[in-house]
Amino acid sequence: MDAIRRHALLLTLLGSLVISLAMGLRHGFGLFLEPMSSDLGWGRGVFAFALAVQNLAWGLAQPFAGALADRFGAARAIVLGGTLYALGLAFMSVSESALGMTLSAGLLIGLGLSGTTFSVVLGAVGRAVAPEKRSLAMGIVSAAGSFGQFAMLPGTLGLLEWLGWSSALLVMGAIAALMLPLGACLRDRPTPAAGGDISLRAALDEAAGHRGFWLLCLGFFVCGFQVVFIGVHLPGYLFDNGIAVHVGSTVLALVGLFNIVGTYTAGWLGGNHSKARLLTWLYLIRGVVITLFLVVPLSPASAYAFGIAIGLLWLSTVPLTNGIVASVFGVRHLSMLGGIVFFFHQVGSFMGVWLGGYLYDITGDYAVVWKLTILLAVVAAALHWFISERPIDRSSPSQARA
Repeated sequence: MDAIRRHALLLTLLGSLVISLAMGLRHGFGLFLEPMSSDLGWGRGVFAFALAVQNLAWGLAQPFAGALADRFGAARAIVLGGTLYALGLAFMSVSESALGMTLSAGLLIGLGLSGTTFSVVLGAVGRAVAPEKRSLAMGIVSAAGSFGQFAMLPGTLGLLEWLGWSSALLVMGAIAALMLPLGACLRDRPTPAAGGDISLRAALDEAAGHRGFWLLCLGFFVCGFQVVFIGVHLPGYLFDNGIAVHVGSTVLALVGLFNIVGTYTAGWLGGNHSKARLLTWLYLIRGVVITLFLVVPLSPASAYAFGIAIGLLWLSTVPLTNGIVASVFGVRHLSMLGGIVFFFHQVGSFMGVWLGGYLYDITGDYAVVWKLTILLAVVAAALHWFISERPIDRSSPSQARA
């Protein structure tokens, strides 16, 4: 095996481990909603708002973390992000006020996630692998994040039941610190400037004038709204309907397990079929799955079936969306452009998790937000149908607006 392939495999392995830890820890936050809200006398809106701020901070910081990784390599972004992530969990463990929760679970962990997750890691992997293998490699790394969700969720529940929420968060902070040495070893090679490359400013102008880029951003808003609402509020929704707490944690674990299959398959399919068309079908099927979950009588069995079905569709959007960005704009500024698209994902995440808690406190249930997730699935499917994946021909300015 030549040095280039070994380097690509090493980056893929290290990136997979980093994303497994970052996403695995984050996936368990929904388990803390009910015990923290009850012990501290909060409505669910306080916890939900903190996680909404987390998602917004993650999204706002993501283009800058991506630009840092594009310029200096992913290692610096991951080490900085991992440090903030660990500190956020430590401070979250001693937070007893809404402000403390917002600053720790919200701001610090949100900034930490921006340096340790998809845009930074997928950008490094996308630059390291051959174009024909790029979609598959992104699928593998995204699947690793899903494995982290599956593998770490039972442990998070065990820590919560054994130690209580405060000590469990401290242990999770120590686990997050493992991302520092892993990230330091992820020495990717930022793509050197070539004669035909464009500047960062020109890349931003190019994306701003590209219709498909904005359609992709709006579609990813929907993804964020759906997955973060479900990931945070589903355990509470099941608990309110008389389903045992361990069922909710098992459902989230099933989401992570079957997401491994979904993201890998999406990456493989994206290398052979239209990524935009695949995204259209993915969002339509999501809408159908959510609808069936709501109309079928709720039971542990139906909850498990929902976890399996939605898991297959959970992060399947990630390799396809980032693959379209790479196909259209190239890989020189991939982490930064992918970070901008991801910002819209996180605005959707903010709205999904915050509206879930806000409307729950007002109405006593999640009915309105569930209906919104179905409506938005149809909207996202329509948006992706009109996205072109043709690479930009920089010799023809008119094509930049296609």
